[in-house]
Amino acid sequence: MSKHFRVLAAAGALVCGLHQSPASAQEIGVTISNFNDNFLTLLRQAMSETAEQHQGTSLQFEDSQLEVGRQLDQVQNFVASGVDGIIIAPVDGGSTEAMTAAAEQSGIPVVYTNNLPVNLDQLPPNQVFVGSDETESGRMQGEEICRQLKDAGIESATAVILLGDLSNPATPLRTESAKAAFASEGCPSIDVVDEQTATWQRNQASDLMTNWLTAGIQPDVVVANNDEMAIGAILAMKAVGVDMKKVIVAGIDATPDALAAMAAGDMDVTVLQSARGQGKAIVETMLALIAGQDVPREVYVPYELVTPANYQEFLPN
Repeated sequence: MSKHFRVLAAAGALVCGLHQSPASAQEIGVTISNFNDNFLTLLRQAMSETAEQHQGTSLQFEDSQLEVGRQLDQVQNFVASGVDGIIIAPVDGGSTEAMTAAAEQSGIPVVYTNNLPVNLDQLPPNQVFVGSDETESGRMQGEEICRQLKDAGIESATAVILLGDLSNPATPLRTESAKAAFASEGCPSIDVVDEQTATWQRNQASDLMTNWLTAGIQPDVVVANNDEMAIGAILAMKAVGVDMKKVIVAGIDATPDALAAMAAGDMDVTVLQSARGQGKAIVETMLALIAGQDVPREVYVPYELVTPANYQEFLPN
């Protein structure tokens, strides 16, 4: 069994064993990098729903507004107020050392999520990461793009890539694993003509796509590190009359807006990063840490491929 699947198995066992939360009330501070981010909004909702299922567990949410200094202040305030645990979705994974140190000195357990903390393998025993394996999302995205090109009888294609925030480890992991899929045997020739960051944002992606189109770049494939950027690219292409049936658009997250775009025939690939699954795992992992249980350093929730053939299975109830 690979290390990855050992981690998944441990995570599954962990979650199964957490239905009885600690008897006393648990106050958990949560600092989120950006409340306006679509996926992080879903993640907050899932964490809140899970906390409600564990009597006496309350979450205090704070918005870091994409400011590293603000997030550090929030962590220090949580420490000063004596919370039982701290959940951090970092603004910048490279800036987490001070947060790790502040919590370690007080003995407060930490769950990092959404953005890998620096020196993950050196975290204190009561600090862990809960999320999904970013290389899997890029690989699944890239392989599905290859499959759709082959099914359409297309032997060569041009592509652009909309990158996430360059400080977030998910950006290179998703990008390089998608490129590796493009380079694999049997995939049609895919020429990446440009790649630029739109920092996960729909509006910035729309502007970037508009710039490409204005410069005469009309790609056959649009690869986005998340759904919000894919949707921004779609809006820009539709604004100038691009036939969306002639472009493969791929995102990651399977947000409700992305599923709506797929239903409309505008998006062709996304990969579910389960906000519900992650939110549940984050809160229950934190409760296990508070209770003094052994927890794997990395707890991963699997991704799932979403295409026009199966997207209805993922629509909100």
